[in-house]
Amino acid sequence: MTSFEEAETEETATCLHMTFYHPCQEDKMMFRCLNFCKREQVRADEMAKFGRDSNVCHYNLVDTRVSRIQFSLQFYRKLNSSEFCFEIKNMSKKTKLTVDQTELGYLNKIDLPWKCIVCFGDYQILAEIQEGESTDYFETHLHLAKVPILQERCLPSLQPIPENSIFPSSFSTQDKSPIEIDENE
Repeated sequence: MTSFEEAETEETATCLHMTFYHPCQEDKMMFRCLNFCKREQVRADEMAKFGRDSNVCHYNLVDTRVSRIQFSLQFYRKLNSSEFCFEIKNMSKKTKLTVDQTELGYLNKIDLPWKCIVCFGDYQILAEIQEGESTDYFETHLHLAKVPILQERCLPSLQPIPENSIFPSSFSTQDKSPIEIDENE
């Protein structure tokens, strides 16, 4: 047998891809301490911490509005399953953390969905989990976004409603709901 044939089977690691955006990044460079475009290994028994305190957090955000520890990620395997997951916990007493539509207060935690948007303050982070097999470590792969990740999705229609109560064809004229009229008209 050759050494190639005797080598152990290579395991793939679960990788958490995180794309960061802040509107003031170009001016304030708050992501300057993050290692972009290079995968980093994190031991499975370690918690990945994001925040301002470089003595505690491996992923540093250079911004006085960010908490010493903003949030943490814990890698784990679901009970009676081979599926690996991440749990995200808000570690900030002052700032709520939003994961998709779920708002987390201080010390609240939830499972990180396979693809989601994490927000706090003006920070937007797109998190995507790529499955792997390793039980010893996981990887992080950080990216920088030039444009906002979260677009204003829930803007009300900016189409004006005419004063004569005749609605554009996109509105149903079938429902005869009451029309509010100013008493001075």
